[in-house]
Order: sequence, then C-alpha cells, then structure tokens
Amino acid sequence: MIALNPDCRYFLYRVPVNINKSFYSLAAIVKEQMQTDPLLRDVFIFLNNRCTQIKILVWQGDGFAIFHKRLEAGTFELPVFLHDQRHIVINYSQLVLILQGIGLSKVHYRKRYRKENVFH
Repeated sequence: MIALNPDCRYFLYRVPVNINKSFYSLAAIVKEQMQTDPLLRDVFIFLNNRCTQIKILVWQGDGFAIFHKRLEAGTFELPVFLHDQRHIVINYSQLVLILQGIGLSKVHYRKRYRKENVFH
C-alpha cells in the first residue's frame, strides 16, 4: 500500500510518459531527467499524453510501489509550469485535488501557519 502524507515531497513530471513503463523505467526518468534520487521517500507523479492516466512511484525502503489510475471520462488538470520546467514540486493538497478532479486555478488557499521543512 502506498502511504501518502503532507510531509513528503511530490515531484510532478511535465513530460508525458508511456504509462506502461515499469518501476525501473520510471525510476530511470527520476534519476536521469529529474536528477533526483528515486530511492528517497519522495513521491514521483507521471501522466500520459492525454492526461487521462496517472502513475505515482514511491520507494518504500524495501522496494518500489506504484499507484495507477485511469479515468473513464475527463482529464487530470496540471498546475501551471514555467516554459522550461520539466518538473515541479507540488504539495499533498494539490495532489489530492488533481486526483479528485478539482480545478486547481479555482482553489483559494486560506492563510495557515506552515513551518518550513528541511528536506533530505
């Protein structure tokens, strides 16, 4: 089972991937294209070209786990990327909104205290 929580870093890869890629093919994208260590407890998010399928890859200490979701209708909405960004870091709330089909541009976040985390 994949356990996702607000304390993880969530890397969303902008470039569409062949959603049939395996654990190690996705881990290779993380290492080579995103220049991040796939063996950290970070969460890596990939979408297909039509944004109808999403794969989430995470290292669980003893192996990789994948969550795969295919929409029967509609698409996943991506956050705004800068022109040259290949990936962005999103937060847990944004991932939940993406998975539930809630428009990211219409969400208004209320002010909350947030301690800055020092990652890895």
